[in-house]
Amino acid sequence: MAIILGIDPGSRVTGYGVIRQAGRHLEYLGSGVIRTSVTDLPTRLKRIYMGVNEIILQYQPDMFAIEEVFLAKNANSALKLGQARGAAIVAAVNHDLPVFEYAARLVKQTVVGIGSADKIQVQDMVTRILTLSEKPQADAADALAIAITHAHSLQHAFHVTNSAQATEKPEKTTALLKARYSRGRFRLKI
Repeated sequence: MAIILGIDPGSRVTGYGVIRQAGRHLEYLGSGVIRTSVTDLPTRLKRIYMGVNEIILQYQPDMFAIEEVFLAKNANSALKLGQARGAAIVAAVNHDLPVFEYAARLVKQTVVGIGSADKIQVQDMVTRILTLSEKPQADAADALAIAITHAHSLQHAFHVTNSAQATEKPEKTTALLKARYSRGRFRLKI
């Protein structure tokens, strides 16, 4: 069994979602958002870092998955998003969690089946996949979708490697197996 923390970074609202993967079964553990209502960026980054740190302490995840930076029309927004990602990643690295990054398009493709899916479609599919009684908040649903994508990439990696150890003890294989999607192709690092 492995506990996966997914993060949908944002400088004002950062979504998080935590799932447990046991073989092919995914179990919802929790989700929510870290809101940063202050105006100055350094304080927002501190709140993101502290919020992610608290989530890590509460759920004790084995793996950390986050959305990759995408090119935005507004360079200033892209820079702020990158800084928010950095704050979250530093919190994960400080807890010695392996960090996995996924493109937004791949997350949507994995969860919904369409790389251009909208937030409502992602919410609907996350609700179905995790058999939730109600839809999570949009940013939390995106974070859960990132965690689900990582769980699926681990399953794919186990099939690719055909490793008995990987299928028997997925939480122990993180040190041996670094799975990552890049430009729609699966890359395996052993």
